Amino acid sequence: MMGYVLRRLISLGLSLAVASVLIFSVIAMIPGDPASFMLGTGAQPDTLAALREQLGLNLPFAQRYLSWIGGILRGDFGQSFTYKTPIAGMIATRMQVSLPLAVLALVLSTLLAFPIGMIAARWRGRGTDRAVMGVTQIGIALPNFWFAMLLVLVFAVKLRLLPAGGFPGWSDPLAALKALTLPAIALALPQAAILARVLRSSLIETLDQDYIRTARAKGLSRGQTLRRHALRNALIPVLTILGMQFSFLLAGAIIIENVFHLPGLGRLIFQAITQRDLIVVQSSVLVMVAAVIIVTFIVDLGYALVDPRLRR
Repeated sequence: MMGYVLRRLISLGLSLAVASVLIFSVIAMIPGDPASFMLGTGAQPDTLAALREQLGLNLPFAQRYLSWIGGILRGDFGQSFTYKTPIAGMIATRMQVSLPLAVLALVLSTLLAFPIGMIAARWRGRGTDRAVMGVTQIGIALPNFWFAMLLVLVFAVKLRLLPAGGFPGWSDPLAALKALTLPAIALALPQAAILARVLRSSLIETLDQDYIRTARAKGLSRGQTLRRHALRNALIPVLTILGMQFSFLLAGAIIIENVFHLPGLGRLIFQAITQRDLIVVQSSVLVMVAAVIIVTFIVDLGYALVDPRLRR
């Protein structure tokens, strides 16, 4: 097991290194001059040159990359061109919204998907299975931003049970959880529908194996066989989808964050792009990519725990 973990850690480090080079290269190739954008079209040439010198835009590509990645390894993400504040603090503040939102949405989608997928697999080909699959198809087809606005109309405007937007901070945990509930539900619904369909398909494939028929022949009921034997062996594709979903929920919630006016990391990247604050963009994207790679590493460990054969 230790050898497997070591190999995955080496792969994780190489992936992060390659990702950092790609992110920095793509940002560096974006047309336009950040200094000209910040000062405006009427800026004097000497003022423009001084700002470019201050921002390090005149340095060679390799030197700028090494300076940037060296600062990140020391915990220094640089300073925002627009807000004149340390980027590390900005990212940490926004992650206090995005990370709990992603975790809450993933928990909700898992709690919905597992019983739905197991029910559909247990009664495959029958009316219950067809009804469940029809509902999940609707869940996949519904745009999450439209569903988010529908939730606001019902639970915030009509019933006044939950806030329509904004985030009060974690000084009041109950108010913070209330503020994240509707966005988490809006994100969790389509993810739960996808996960339920994947779980159903994986369980149906597992239920056709010989050891399942042997378990049934020993007297186990359909439900006992499903829970005790089929579920664990059907988890490999499910873990893959869970890892992908968490990455999407962390990095791809920008539309939901804008609908609910949440100060999350996705919204920070959107604002930095519109303001051409490129150092904020590349540092924030690197944090997101690192989070995705780390989640993939955790999923790989989950594979090894579920199926020991994969350790080899």
